[in-house]
Formats: sequence, structure tokens, C-alpha cells
Amino acid sequence: MDKEKQKKRSSKSYGNLKQTTQKGKKTAPKGVKNNGKIQKSNVGKKAYENQRKPKKVSKPIKIIPLGGLGEIGKNITLYEYDGDMFLVDCGMSFPDEEMPGIDIVIPDFSYILENKDKIRGLIVTHGHEDHIGAIPYLLRNFNLPIYATRLTIGLIEGKLKEHKLLGDAKLNVIKPSSKINLGKFTIDFIHVNHSIPDAVAFAISCDAGTVIHTGDFKIDTTPIDEYVIDIGKFAEYGKKGVLALLSDSTNAERAGYTASERLVGESFSNLFNKAKGHRIIVATFSSNIHRIQQIIDEAANCRRKVAVSGRSMINVVNVAAELGYLKLPDGILIDVEDINNYEPGNIVVITTGSQGEPLSALHRIAFSDHRQIEIIPGDMIIISATPIPGNEKLVSKVINELMKRGANVVYERMYDVHVSGHACQEELKLMMSITNPKYVIPVHGEQKHLSKHALLAEQMGIEKENILIGTNGSVIELTNDKMTCSEVVPAGRVLVDGLGVGDVGSIVLRDRKHLSDDGIIIITVTIDKLTREVLSGPDVVSRGFIYVKESEEFMSEINELVCDILERCYINNVRDWNTLKTRIKDGVSRFLFTRTKRSPMILPVIMEV
Repeated sequence: MDKEKQKKRSSKSYGNLKQTTQKGKKTAPKGVKNNGKIQKSNVGKKAYENQRKPKKVSKPIKIIPLGGLGEIGKNITLYEYDGDMFLVDCGMSFPDEEMPGIDIVIPDFSYILENKDKIRGLIVTHGHEDHIGAIPYLLRNFNLPIYATRLTIGLIEGKLKEHKLLGDAKLNVIKPSSKINLGKFTIDFIHVNHSIPDAVAFAISCDAGTVIHTGDFKIDTTPIDEYVIDIGKFAEYGKKGVLALLSDSTNAERAGYTASERLVGESFSNLFNKAKGHRIIVATFSSNIHRIQQIIDEAANCRRKVAVSGRSMINVVNVAAELGYLKLPDGILIDVEDINNYEPGNIVVITTGSQGEPLSALHRIAFSDHRQIEIIPGDMIIISATPIPGNEKLVSKVINELMKRGANVVYERMYDVHVSGHACQEELKLMMSITNPKYVIPVHGEQKHLSKHALLAEQMGIEKENILIGTNGSVIELTNDKMTCSEVVPAGRVLVDGLGVGDVGSIVLRDRKHLSDDGIIIITVTIDKLTREVLSGPDVVSRGFIYVKESEEFMSEINELVCDILERCYINNVRDWNTLKTRIKDGVSRFLFTRTKRSPMILPVIMEV
């Protein structure tokens, strides 16, 4: 290459390395001191152009989040390129206080089912419920191939067995560092650290470029299973050129680094020593196998037997032990029904209920509703989890009840009995630094988490127009030149109540909320079909409004009011049932609000004979 060409190339802009000469002076690269000030770091700015670009293509890669944005849980993302599609994760979330009676919430699969002929498979990052919990509901309608690591497949098998779908399922075990092809996509499974073993991120490659999808991750240099996150693989893709980074935002508000899981093991050791002579009950997430392993190891050191309580905890322990992810010393596990055959100081119980769930084992223990376990004064209860936002009151209620019964309760604020499985700010910035993405799309979190993650990307020097905070259903199109988001597809929520899937909507929820707030008044009256005379009633039944036996005079006034309304309808020749019901409902509603300032649901029942 001649000197003139070399000179032209060196004058081009390469992110923060741009330098110009003018009158013999050089401007300092960004991030370097200039006149005593530190300029903003420019890691990632035009970094993609810094690397080897993919060949120019006109077709964009489409990324369609169908869940997991602006919320915790329900993670599911659809990728599309040149007519081929595949899914990443298929999770559920738990209902909030505005969803009385609902069991779980799953994504709306309508757009997936519309395009099922194009979808080549489902790949799964790890085995937490917010990433696998909705798979059985998808497979009822669309039996697509599923690709995941060994433990994740084991947990999916357990869920499909419960739903009687395992026989027809197309499950494929993939090892970390392996690659698979789904249509025009190549997916590289990259090992990451999380609060469950066998978690992976994905490098998703097609002719449009490479997208890194981290899933849930943290950087733990001393993990329990000794498998450190594969930073080298991320850096390798960073050198080749990453078009976009979709990264976990759950802990984007937390500064610094997430602590290692081994910190919890040290706390367990200290607490177990303090509890000599007393029974220990540890509540944690059933899927946190590393945490369960540390509890079992410490129990073995203290020569205690371990009992497991809670259906999901028993299922996960059985699967993890069978697949070799949980190491159980011989004879350490006993049935929970046998714990009374041992001295309290020789027992450790591992249970569910760290979030205070009303039907969980710990909640039933706290309220003396557990068939095998009754609190003994002096029991040490360790709640090894942080309350999920919105669950704080439930957890406090359980803690207070346990303390009333004489238990010594330990929770996160007192000791290091829990660490997160998600990356904090410095780890998120490190991920951006080593992957050098052109575009950053924060995922997995509420709006505040996504916004904070976007600010971190700006601090790393990524241009604001190259950062996108998406919403569920937004169709994000990426090319070498631009990122657009102009189309929206259906991406709502579907409520699961018992065996019903999607049969409870906003109207039913509104009625349930109304009933829980103000109760119900049922007014039954029988009238003659010909003469329109009242043959019996009106009979008034109250539930959740007032106690009828203590309000007989009030009930009589309601009866008289209903008779007056029916009399006026008769005089005005109103015979339509719906009109009669509406007038009774409106009249009684006004009367009750005037007298009580309450608005119960009013249900008129009119029978003709």
C-alpha cells in the first residue's frame, strides 16, 4: 500500500480513535484527559464498523419481544430473517394484586401460531420458571423442537410430564460451546453464570450479522460448580463484530458487581454453628441448585440429616440429583415425615416459600397448617432470598408469624444469606465493552431497569440513536445502517386460572375486584307472567357487604324499594326483563351508596311463573 493510501486510511474515524491534525495540533481521543477534564468514554461507538463487517445485505434481521419488557418474567423473544423464525425462551410470570384468583400469567401466542410454518424451533437459556414456565401451554397448540442444555431439558421434561405432553415432545440436549442451525440462523450456545446451573447465552448469526442474547447472567469468578462464564467467547465475537446486544437488565440499578454465590456458603457455616441443638429450616427458590448444594454440604459438615418440603423443591432436587448437578452424601436425605424421629439439632429442612406465597410450605409452617412440620421454639428459620417487588408484605407477614411462635428468623438484611443471580452495573458495562455492539437493546426488566441500562450504554459511549428501549410486540429491524421499530404485533398476556387458559379477561377481573372491594347483593323476586304481580320476594342476600341478621331493618328498606320499582314498571307497562333488572340495579345502587357510601355488586334475579 502506498503512503498516500495509508494517510487517507489513518484519517478515518474509528469511534474514540478519531484524530485530526490542524496547525500542528492533535485533538485528544475521547476518554483521555483534555484541559484537565475527563471526556465521556466512547467504548462501543461505531465499534461495529471497527471490526470486519458482514457482507452488505438488504434484508434486516427482525427481533420481536413478545414478553419480558416492562415486566419481570414472561420472557419470550421471536427472531426472524429471510422467512425463517425461531423463539428464545417461553416463560411465565406470577399474578399481581390486581389479578385475584389467577394462578399464572403466560404470553399471548397468537402471533407465533399465525407464523408457525416459519418457526424452526425454541431455544432456552436456562431452567427458571420465567423462561420455561409457559412451554407446556405453547406445546398444546404447536409442537416445535426445543433445544437447551441438559439440566434445562430435565426441568422441562418434568413440566411436560405434569401436563401429559412429554411423549410427543421434541427435546434436544445441547452442550455449551455447541452450535446448531435453525433455518438461515446459526446459534452458538455460550456458558454463563446464573443462580441455576447450565445457563447459556446465545450468539445468533445470519447474513445480516451477529446478535448476542445474554439471557440472565452474572460474572462469578468463583462459582459453586467451578464453571466460570465464557468471557473469551464473548470477546471473540466482539472482535469479529457484533450487530446488537440484548442484555439482562434486572440489576441495572445496582452499582458495582454481584457477589459470588460462595459468600452465602460462608454465612450458612456461621449460622449453622450458632444453631447447635436447634432445628434449621431454610427457605429458598427451588431452582437455586447451587444454594441447595451449599445447604446440603453444610448439613453434612454438621452431621445433620436433610428433609425437603414443597412440591417444586422435591421435583427439582430429584431431577438435579438424577442428572448429577446435585451431589448428595449417602444417607443424608430423609423423608419429611420422619423428621420427628430425630433430635431437632440433627435436622435441616429445605423448603419453598421464600416469597411468602400463601400456598407454599413455609407459609403453611408459619400458620400451623403443615401436616408434618410444626414450629418448635428455638428453631432457626433462614429465608435465603430477596422479596420480589410486590411480595414484601407477604414475606413480612410470614416472618412475623414465625417469630410469634418462638422461631429465630434470619433474612437477607441481617446476614449475607442471599446473593443475586443477575449482573450489576459494572458487569453490564463489561459485557458491552467486550462484545463491542453497534446496537444495544436492554431486555428482561421493568421500565426503570431498561431505562437505567440504556443510560449505562450511553456512558459507555454508544450513541443514543443506537440504543432502543422496546416494548412487548414491537418489531425491531436491524441492518448494518439503521435500527427501526415501526410495526407492532399482538403481545398481550393470557391468564391461567385452574384448567382455564385465557377464559378470564379484563371484565371478569374487574368483577372479581369489585366483589373483593365491596361485596355483592343478590335480589331475587318471582312475578306472575300475566298479571305482573309479585308472587314471592323480594329476597335479599348479602355477601361481603353487610351481615344480614344484624341489619334486618335495612334489608326491609331494600325490599320495599324493589317493590316500588316493580310497581312503577308495571304502571308504565315495562315488561322487558333486561329493563326491569337495570332499573332494580340502578335504584338499589343509588339507595345503598346514599346510605353507606359503598357500591356493592348488585345482581337482580327475576323469575316468571
